[in-house]
Amino acid sequence: MIGDITLGRYSNTDSVLHRTDPRVKLLLYVIYLVAIFMVTDPVSLVAMALITTVLVVMSNTRLKMIWLTIKPVLPLAVFIVVINLFTIRTGNILFSKWFIVISDEGLSRAILMGMRLIFLIMITSIFLTLTTTPLKLSDALESLFSWMKVFRFPVHEMAMMMSIALRFIPTLSDETQKIMNAQMSRGADYDTGGFMKRIKGYVTVLVPLFVSSFNRAEDLACAMDARCYRGGVGRTKLNPLKIRRADIVIGIVLALLAVILVVTDRFLGQVII
Repeated sequence: MIGDITLGRYSNTDSVLHRTDPRVKLLLYVIYLVAIFMVTDPVSLVAMALITTVLVVMSNTRLKMIWLTIKPVLPLAVFIVVINLFTIRTGNILFSKWFIVISDEGLSRAILMGMRLIFLIMITSIFLTLTTTPLKLSDALESLFSWMKVFRFPVHEMAMMMSIALRFIPTLSDETQKIMNAQMSRGADYDTGGFMKRIKGYVTVLVPLFVSSFNRAEDLACAMDARCYRGGVGRTKLNPLKIRRADIVIGIVLALLAVILVVTDRFLGQVII
């Protein structure tokens, strides 16, 4: 399962979102992030699901990649749904037996929180990791936060660190899977026994993983030093970012969809009240 983690993996396909300027995608990501946490009406959730489906089609991402993106967070989503379902007891009681009480508000809040988490993961993957390479994402962050250089904030270094972190997530997940396979071939067991036994078993994975991570970090530092990397001062770019007319159109259309969604949700909420 660790090898199936898609966080930080770039989907090397051709699509509208792949060709869109990464700065536009970052701004759209922030807009949709706000929209996800502002919508509360069931109709708005259905509309958000339709918009997310459109974004998946625009990204030309395989359904398997989308499923592998959602799969790791499903246990957390189920946990959030259960907590909200059984702890919120306001509103009309739908079911009550012993200590189990389910109300209509608890049910709606549970569905809302679970869907928010799923939408959050999907939007993050579609706008950022699946359709944007770490290098372009780093350039976009540096460009958008360039105004902070006036306050002597290390914008380039911050963008570089985030880019490296995203780049090495798939590498570390593959390395973890290789270490686990090697340890299991030597008799290690990670699926049976009590909780403490499993925790002790994972020590045999964490130690070599940390050693491998530090070695990779040292190799990367040596490689950057050998190429005379000294930060962003005086550096030029081989492929500078350029916003096209199509990027502006896509950004305006998708941003308007998010704004219309939030405004409609506020209107529906006032009508219901």
